[in-house]
Amino acid sequence: MEGGQQFRFMFWCKNCLNTSTRPRITFDKKGFCNACQWSEEKKKINWKSRQRLLKKLIKNKNKLYDCIVPVSGGKDGSYVAYMLKKKFNFNPLCITVRPPLEEEIGKKNLINFIKSGYDHIHISPNQEAMQKLNKFGFIHKGFPYYGWLIAIHTSILRIAASFGINLIFYGEDGEVEYGGSDSTKNKAFYNVIYQKKIYLEDGYDKIIKKLKLQESKKYFFQFPENKEIKDVLITHWSYFENWDSYRNYLVAKRECGLNEQQESNVGTFTNFAQNDQALYSLHTYMMYLKFGFGRATQDAGIEIRRGSMTRSQAINLVNMYDNSYPEKFIKLYLDYFNINRKTFDKILDKWANKKLFSKVNGRWKPKFQIS
Repeated sequence: MEGGQQFRFMFWCKNCLNTSTRPRITFDKKGFCNACQWSEEKKKINWKSRQRLLKKLIKNKNKLYDCIVPVSGGKDGSYVAYMLKKKFNFNPLCITVRPPLEEEIGKKNLINFIKSGYDHIHISPNQEAMQKLNKFGFIHKGFPYYGWLIAIHTSILRIAASFGINLIFYGEDGEVEYGGSDSTKNKAFYNVIYQKKIYLEDGYDKIIKKLKLQESKKYFFQFPENKEIKDVLITHWSYFENWDSYRNYLVAKRECGLNEQQESNVGTFTNFAQNDQALYSLHTYMMYLKFGFGRATQDAGIEIRRGSMTRSQAINLVNMYDNSYPEKFIKLYLDYFNINRKTFDKILDKWANKKLFSKVNGRWKPKFQIS
């Protein structure tokens, strides 16, 4: 840790471990990040009022499906679908956008979810286009599943337009829940402009144009025309109910057949989240190299804010897990991106923040010490 050196431009939330380097994050005078501020604000929200709005959304029910819920078979989408169907009597159409480098446990969990009683569509966007977009994201954005991230927005809207479904429920608003833009915390709905700017990092249109994908191959990676989706409402379930990812896990396990990994996931101490694809481990490792926080920091923050972990416990876990080079999946990554190990590591080197890390024996090591 190089003597516990600190940096003026990097500090940590006084409550959780969110870093000042996290994109779009803000802090109050106490040094609490906006995710921790939000966890306190939520205690005062009139959730019943928000759920009355939820019930009004299908007051005039006249379609086979009331809404779309994107799912992976994991805890969060499963929980949202379960609540909509069992508590609010919605009839959701659940949709999965097939990820690259699927993990077996993810496949099994999705099958279990479908068997638990949900209508479901599996979308497999063109794999050549997916690979090109993901490789571009890896090399030029430090974002190795950028193509898949595009598709979980564009493909869902394509199905909504095709089926005439005007309501889409994603899980949590990650910007609000975990630290980022809080512009939507009191807004029930958001639009394509927000999707492009925040989730796709404001570069979507240029990338799609630059890669010159064949029209037939980029259909599920393109947003529908505005006129096709002008009546579609996009929202997060976390607007209508206090978000609790561990509760979601317990309900999904009990009601939807969710299974967890036998061991903890790469880069963290948990084993029950983000188990659908191998690229997520690379994504969080690159996040760590770019910003100085990784998968364990995110998971620890969630546990601190829900009161199940102390900050000192979290620091120990983050020091153990955050800087985890995803050796387990390297061969998969090299084959998928069609590159050799030297080129792969050079791309990682390109994205490593040299202010925060130094390279020691071929691996990036932090110059900082969490405080």
